[in-house]
Amino acid sequence: MLDIKQIRQDADVVNAALQRRNPELSINAVLAIDSKRRELLQEEETLRSSRNDLNKHMGTLRKAGDNADAVMAQAKAVSARVKAIESEKDVLTQEQNDILMGLPNLPHPDVVSGKDEASNVEIRRWGCELKGRAMDNVPDHWDTGVDMNWLDFERGVKVAKSRFSVFRGGGALMLRALTRLMLDIHTTQHGYEELVLPLLVNEASMLGTGQLPKFGDDMYKLADDDLYLIPTSEVPLTNLYRDEIVNDDQLPMKFTAHTPCFRREAGSAGRDTRGLIRQHQFDKVELVHITRADDSFQALEDLTSHAENILKVLALPYRVVSLCTGDLGFSATKTYDLEVWMPAQGVYREISSCSNTLDFQARRMNLRYRESEGAKPRLCHTLNGSGIAIGRAFAAILENYRINENTLAIPDALQPYMHGLTEVTI
Repeated sequence: MLDIKQIRQDADVVNAALQRRNPELSINAVLAIDSKRRELLQEEETLRSSRNDLNKHMGTLRKAGDNADAVMAQAKAVSARVKAIESEKDVLTQEQNDILMGLPNLPHPDVVSGKDEASNVEIRRWGCELKGRAMDNVPDHWDTGVDMNWLDFERGVKVAKSRFSVFRGGGALMLRALTRLMLDIHTTQHGYEELVLPLLVNEASMLGTGQLPKFGDDMYKLADDDLYLIPTSEVPLTNLYRDEIVNDDQLPMKFTAHTPCFRREAGSAGRDTRGLIRQHQFDKVELVHITRADDSFQALEDLTSHAENILKVLALPYRVVSLCTGDLGFSATKTYDLEVWMPAQGVYREISSCSNTLDFQARRMNLRYRESEGAKPRLCHTLNGSGIAIGRAFAAILENYRINENTLAIPDALQPYMHGLTEVTI
């Protein structure tokens, strides 16, 4: 959530930053409500002072034995107006909060302006498109997976509906191997604490990380319990310390978790309906940092490098792009996407999105830290990224390691997790 003090003090700067994201965004409604609310506050202070004077005057009159009825009536009228103002303020505060909860984070000045992904900026590449390893005219990963009996889309539809999948036999083994590999690397080499989390979260958690209210249509909700299936483990990980003040020596906190994730993808009808790229249920290893205010941009570079390392270990070619303003996620001020090479389509596809949200989420969650005893608490900064999307890594392996019509090689790093299997006959 944006800082109302910043909006008040730097309205033109905030408006200009928001309109870099979307020309239709504005803080004018927030400012109008804020102005009215401040007028009411000033009136309330004046009335409270007047009421105190009237109460003193009543006391003087009564002490002298004089009639105080008229003064009492004035004091009651003032009290009634104060009560009405308090109600008006509550309504205005809720209206202002509702608007603020729907406004995205401000893009960092380094983020280029642009309407969509076409304006994203490539930062670097690692590995070439592996023409020497992948066969010519590589089949799409869904065809390879079905041919190997590793993927069963028909039975995913049968037991659920479209865009749910079943992993079978060696496919299930590889999915588990990828999960173990990622968690082992992040916990032993990158210093993350692994957690096992609830897959259902409450509304406060969804509000805290910015999924609500804007993206409610994309979420699966259990109405009877007022709980939501997690769209990403970023939600429970980042909310672990909601409404708390942590000590400076606890920071940075670095968490990782493997969970299934659930998204209705209401706004993506017709996109990537085949294969594993855009499923309603998918597995992901998530990375979350909670940092001091001054440390978050270095943490973004670190987090991104940790996600990159998984792709390097798997020897999957990828590139890093910095997202433009029009492609930024709601809560992010700056984001690096990692895009893995998919030879069947001849394109790079997102496999991880690493974002710094500054204090945007922490303000929504009231997550703060204290630098020293007696110091005023400051808002933490929060970051998140996929470390990485497991199903998409699976898909990338099926395409990049398809070495001929009859053979799929197994990445060296996965072989110990797959009982020493080096290749599979299709």
